[in-house]
Amino acid sequence: MNAPRRESSLPRPGFRGPGAMGMPVQKPKNFKTTLTRFVTYLAPHRLALSFVALAAICSTIFSVFSPKLLSEIITDILQGFIYHERTGASANFQQIGYLIILLCGLYLLSSLFSYLQQYMMAGIAQKTVYRLRRQVHEKLSHLPLQFYDNHPHGDILSRFINDFDNISNTLQQSLTQLITSVITLVGVVIMMISINLWMTLVVFVTLPLSIFAARYIATRSQKYFVGQQRVLGQLNGHVEEMYTGHTIVKAFGLEKRSLAEFESMNASLYEVGYKAQFISGIIMPVMGFIGNIGYVLVSVVGSILVFHGVIEVGAIVAFTQYSGQFSQPITQLASIANILQSTMASAERVFEILDEPEEVPDATLPQDLVAPRGDVMFKQVQFSYAKDEPLIENMNVDVLSGQMIAIVGPTGAGKTTLVNLLMRFYELQGGFISIDGVDITRLTRENLRSLFGMVLQDTWLFRGTILENIAYGRLGATREDVVRAAQAAHADHFIRTLPEGYDTMLHEEATDLSQGQKQLLTIARAILANPSILLLDEATSSVDTRTEVQIQKAMQELRQGKTSFVIAHRLSTIRDANWILVMNHGRVIEQGTHTQLMFDNGFYASLYNSQFAAAT
Repeated sequence: MNAPRRESSLPRPGFRGPGAMGMPVQKPKNFKTTLTRFVTYLAPHRLALSFVALAAICSTIFSVFSPKLLSEIITDILQGFIYHERTGASANFQQIGYLIILLCGLYLLSSLFSYLQQYMMAGIAQKTVYRLRRQVHEKLSHLPLQFYDNHPHGDILSRFINDFDNISNTLQQSLTQLITSVITLVGVVIMMISINLWMTLVVFVTLPLSIFAARYIATRSQKYFVGQQRVLGQLNGHVEEMYTGHTIVKAFGLEKRSLAEFESMNASLYEVGYKAQFISGIIMPVMGFIGNIGYVLVSVVGSILVFHGVIEVGAIVAFTQYSGQFSQPITQLASIANILQSTMASAERVFEILDEPEEVPDATLPQDLVAPRGDVMFKQVQFSYAKDEPLIENMNVDVLSGQMIAIVGPTGAGKTTLVNLLMRFYELQGGFISIDGVDITRLTRENLRSLFGMVLQDTWLFRGTILENIAYGRLGATREDVVRAAQAAHADHFIRTLPEGYDTMLHEEATDLSQGQKQLLTIARAILANPSILLLDEATSSVDTRTEVQIQKAMQELRQGKTSFVIAHRLSTIRDANWILVMNHGRVIEQGTHTQLMFDNGFYASLYNSQFAAAT
């Protein structure tokens, strides 16, 4: 054994879209900057967007012009009846039929252009979101481990799922709706003025009343919607905790207390939700009431104008339709403004990921370890998580191929830090780590990490068969390869006792297997991968003695002829280690063999004796 040098080391000391008026709106920190950046993603689709805008304009124009044509049909029919009563001659049904056919044609063209704009916009939306989602996915694969340590997984998932859904829905619906609302509003005003200016002014009289009522109700309901979201979050959190920890709840007999807490939160949610929905629900009856007042005024003024021969009866029918369409685009524009705020907030959260600093790039001309021996050296290594809090300083360790290095220490001592540094999950602030004499920064991360096999305390198995889970360790592995790996890991026997053997389907988190069985499967996966260097986090603390013996045998088989770094929890399992690193508060405070460290009667001896005393 070429013992490591005993030089000192000094380590560490989501979218909800505002569907109803009054719903709370998530706002971006910088709307203008985010919008400008977001528009650049639409730039490649300029031509398609032009066609979408043209289709939206055509659809809206045909739709807006239709009531005017309908008024002419009604006027011709009424004048025909009046003419028939006076002279006995029939109405010009040929002219009326022509106008009806033309009206149907306008409705058909409006629907056709509406379909075209929706179809084309769907393609633009999906292509844009596809490009963004791909960029974010690539970015996430190049972000350092520190990003994942500092961001909850739920937040990352929310950005990748909810925020993208929000962006997609806005692109597909709100942009075309924005165009059609503006064109409809302008077109309706022009058509109403063309019919009669005085009747148009009557409609405008009710507009301030509508705006005041909408804003007043929205302001009152806003605080209840905010409260609803807050209580809903508390209720969801309580349900999640009670569901995931249902065994503990039952074990301590706290079902009644859990139900009482649920009932209290549910009652609060009912109260605040009822008020929010009730107040926001008032807006439609109020707007309808104001609209009906407008209809009455229009009808009265229109009747007077008809009586004086200023307009025809058909014009009143058309104007009534236009007055009904007048408030709709205003409401839509207000809703779209809220949706755009929420969408830009989602886009801003996505851009925040894209702007995160990436891992240090791989070497321009990297080396490639094809047949590594497994010699590892730490030379004057310096590292810290925080800038002013040194964690590791001047750490020097030499590990020869095939040796077993144990890393021991209390919880939080910094044992996992060495593993993170070895695999370049974090970058050194000084010194270097080499494998077979090659600085790991000269290797690509893909090549570097292919040298390692990991068996962690927290087992990771995905939904799939046992065969697929073990074969995950090596691409292209055959069934025979998987079986041999399982046999070497002492997992073959229990696998064959399962109803479908290696084809047994594992469910989420593999709850149908014991902790020890899951651990044996991960060891089999590592054996199949056949790495040069092993990183082992002993996972025997939560299994029975018999299973522990099986896992230890499997670990010994796995370590055979390989360099291994073992994070040890039970010190009795690493007495035969070639070298032991003792860590505390992030520092390597002792180094040596088990015999040497016990003879020194230091921190390691104290830890070992305390475990031995606890065991007896």
